Amino acid sequence: MASSPSDSSPVLPILLIEDNPGDARLVEETLSNPKQAEALHKVSTGDAALDFLHQRGEHDDAPRPRLILLDWHLPDTEGEEILSELNKGPELRQIPVIVLTGSQSEQDVRDAYANQANACITKASGPDELTSTIEAFEEFWLSAARLPSFEDE
Repeated sequence: MASSPSDSSPVLPILLIEDNPGDARLVEETLSNPKQAEALHKVSTGDAALDFLHQRGEHDDAPRPRLILLDWHLPDTEGEEILSELNKGPELRQIPVIVLTGSQSEQDVRDAYANQANACITKASGPDELTSTIEAFEEFWLSAARLPSFEDE
């Protein structure tokens, strides 16, 4: 198993857009840094994600996420539409997006990358596999990768 980031890793606001409550809970529980889990913001629909990103309605004080985990198949607004919306504005375009999909369709993967996703991860079929996937995600995206800073906005 990969080593986990330490509690001294920077805590980044992450937006998880996931309609399956079990998958959302598992992502939160798998993050090794409890402070990072607290910085995980969850929404379960595409419409709520757009409200969060545009700081509308109940999300008017939402932080700008530094990373987005996007379920590809959502109720109402689909992942493809969310990526399209993100690409419209310079302030949202620079946020890295990792697409999560349970689909085995190669077309879904191609569509995600065609719409400027930074990565596409197939959701594992069981909790242990999903835990391993999230640990690998955390090791790379929260420890090794350098994410854009929004301090100059």
